[in-house]
Amino acid sequence: MNDDAILCLEEAEENMKHAIDHLEREFQKIRAGKANPNMLNGVRVDFYGVSTPIEQTSNINTPDPRQIIVQPFDKSTIHEIEKAILNANLGFNPQNEGEIIRINVPPLTEERRMELVKRAKIAAEDTKVGVRNARRQANEEAKKLEKEGMPEDDTKYLMDEIQKLTDTFTEKIDKLVEEKEKDILTV
Repeated sequence: MNDDAILCLEEAEENMKHAIDHLEREFQKIRAGKANPNMLNGVRVDFYGVSTPIEQTSNINTPDPRQIIVQPFDKSTIHEIEKAILNANLGFNPQNEGEIIRINVPPLTEERRMELVKRAKIAAEDTKVGVRNARRQANEEAKKLEKEGMPEDDTKYLMDEIQKLTDTFTEKIDKLVEEKEKDILTV
């Protein structure tokens, strides 16, 4: 295989890795009944007139599996942080205790668990679409290389390697969604 073919394969792998990374970030947002600081990822606070990620305005930790404690760096912003958590519509009821915000993470109902499993499967399916798009782009690039003079056997080999890569990443996605489903359904 020539350098262009190797580059094509590496680019496809990189795009597929990005899809998996995105899925893992999405899974962090799907809570499984246990408190986790990542549950607040994506919450943006009006911090002195600038929309800022909550993790840049506060220390966030979990003293136990049912609680998240948010401790603002600047105590005068506590009301803005509380408002941002409420507006994020995460199903939390933050309690402002003056210097900290305490969030009690309610246990999940069976119905809610099933909704979260469905959400995880949708995110996984979207990721598979991303992986297939990366495969399609790489295959188009391989055909272009063949038109530019790469031998047909090399093109076939490159496309086989791209398919192996796709299969590997699809298996990873299936494994990740299976683990997340088990995590969500574990009471």
